[in-house]
Amino acid sequence: MPLPHNVWAPALGVFIGDYRARWALGLSVLLLTVIGGLWALDRLLPPPLDQVRLSDVVRDRHGEVLRAFPVEEGRWRLPAHLDDIDPDFIEALLAYEDQRFYRHHGVDGVAVLRASLDSAKAGRIVSGASTLTMQTARLLEPRPRHLGSKLIEMLRAVQLEHRLTKDEILELYLTLAPYGGNLEGVRAASWAYFGQEPNDLPLEDIALLIALPQSPEARRPDLRPANAQLARSRVLERLASAGLASPSAALDARDDPAPTRRVFPAKAWHGAEFVRGYQLDQHQRGQDRVSTLDARLQASVESVIANALPRGDQDVQIAVMVVETRTRAVRALIGSAGRDRPGGWIDLTHRQRSPGSTLKPFIYGLAFDDGLAAGNTRIADLPRRFAGYRPDNFDRRFRGDVTIAEALQHSLNVPAVSVLEGVGAHRFNTVLSFAGAGAQRLTGAGEDSGLAVALGGAGMTARDLSVLYAALGEGGEAKPLRWLEHEAGPEHGYAVLSGESAGEILDILRAAPHPAGRMPAHLAQNAPDIAFKTGTSYGYRDAWAAGVAGGYSVVVWAGRADGAPRPGITGREGALPILFEVFDAVARFDPTGFSRAQSASPEQDWTPRSLQRFQADPAPHILFPPDGAEVWLDRADRSYVLSAQAQGRVRWYVDGAPIAGNGLGDAIWQPVGPGFYTLEVVDEAGRSARSRIRLKGRGGS
Repeated sequence: MPLPHNVWAPALGVFIGDYRARWALGLSVLLLTVIGGLWALDRLLPPPLDQVRLSDVVRDRHGEVLRAFPVEEGRWRLPAHLDDIDPDFIEALLAYEDQRFYRHHGVDGVAVLRASLDSAKAGRIVSGASTLTMQTARLLEPRPRHLGSKLIEMLRAVQLEHRLTKDEILELYLTLAPYGGNLEGVRAASWAYFGQEPNDLPLEDIALLIALPQSPEARRPDLRPANAQLARSRVLERLASAGLASPSAALDARDDPAPTRRVFPAKAWHGAEFVRGYQLDQHQRGQDRVSTLDARLQASVESVIANALPRGDQDVQIAVMVVETRTRAVRALIGSAGRDRPGGWIDLTHRQRSPGSTLKPFIYGLAFDDGLAAGNTRIADLPRRFAGYRPDNFDRRFRGDVTIAEALQHSLNVPAVSVLEGVGAHRFNTVLSFAGAGAQRLTGAGEDSGLAVALGGAGMTARDLSVLYAALGEGGEAKPLRWLEHEAGPEHGYAVLSGESAGEILDILRAAPHPAGRMPAHLAQNAPDIAFKTGTSYGYRDAWAAGVAGGYSVVVWAGRADGAPRPGITGREGALPILFEVFDAVARFDPTGFSRAQSASPEQDWTPRSLQRFQADPAPHILFPPDGAEVWLDRADRSYVLSAQAQGRVRWYVDGAPIAGNGLGDAIWQPVGPGFYTLEVVDEAGRSARSRIRLKGRGGS
């Protein structure tokens, strides 16, 4: 018996409604599954953006390119930035390659439809539909050209569009686009073919840069100039039809020769190499490094070095550092006289050598600070033995009774060692270490450490000496050298010497005997008034000259890269004339700093009785922590071993409270927390020294 209508109709409605709900639910689940799967694949298989290595570019302080560095397989791949590229080139590129670039989402459906219809009519592929985003995807992951690869490029293009802005995609394309051989990116091509950045290009060069990526090897201007000329003309014809070029431009460019390949800049070879090693912040990645080097001064100093090389000795190398003392900026660095000479590929400013007598000014300066001596203090230059160490003067002669100033100006050895004994060899090395120029014991130095450092018995680099001499020229305060122009150096440094002692040392050094053929500055017009010191290592292996004048410090080293001796060649003969020539170049480069105001002050006629003759002072000196230091309170046990140079046993006090020693007699200090402290050390005779320091915690307190 059939059911009444009022019975089955509602049941059927419920069934249909339930079916629709199920269908909608199933469709929603399917869509969510597909979307989730695509999202998971997108995250699991992202485009390899982080695998793109870029060539580093180092510029001088004014923006001139010094050197660029290739990446893998010797490829030149320079990062492109739209702000630095000719806008006419960008407009022409988009008009030629991808007119809808800023409107599509990686795949241009209109272009795909047009290409499909054109190919169907012709029965073959006559035009492509690759957007610049798809081409960028292909450059990131090169694949054989077939339909499957095209589909993958489309998917990758969509991924790129979701990760990068349009401008970032365009910059990536202009970084990776092939231009023939080992050239990738528009900057590399512009440098190689036109010798300039692509920031202001004539129309024919724009056309060539657009044509090359389509068939880079077949159209290489340096290998196939005819093909390059023809491709350039065709691009110009297309640009003319788009209203971006005059109709006659293609005809005019047809007969213009194709450019040849140029070499990439390779100036300031070693300095640029060192600056390249600086790690940039994340937001600076891909940007050129702007160094403190000055290309004009660098070239001038290189010319001085080339003219100073001794004829007939192809093994000699020369290294030079020029530092602006106020800022500590390295303005010129010559790591070697030439890469065509033995050891020329090595940056010899960064190799440890015996500094000879170049550290003597700092020994005497510390003695001035300690009140042990002054320029007119008299000291004996006579044979003397120091606990088994017996120094001798370079010329094997002794002068008898001399002043400290005379001993420094003539680089006498016995007085320097005598003063170092009074200052303390361990303390002197500690001062150098805190200044950032710590001396290293030379292999086979022979003598017992300590006092031999006065005569070059420890290894230092030209950069170490630059730190010290820049400090000497700037009130005795040592700071690290600066290598990046926009990098701020530390506000405060480490006081190697007081300003008064540094000034007195400079006056003494300015009055030293000048090299042959050079008149003293006060007798010559516009001559740099240089405070200088020479040095010669044992066995004539290293010839040094270091000086300060006009707001600059210069360090010169001459020798052989393998350390072989050069018999008879001293710092005065092998390095000092070069130092004066370099200062002449610096004075031409920056004449404002070289004024008569820097002439040496008259020698003092009066010396206190206590300083008329040198006598070593056995008073203690605090080595750690030094006066004015800021020490991080980051040790797990918060304990510090206090160190002092003194004769006999000493007692330590912190803010007046005694510090107990351990079983070895070391004073172990366990501070209660961050803050300011006054440390005092007292020897058995009641002589004392103080150090005011600050302990800082992780919070900066």
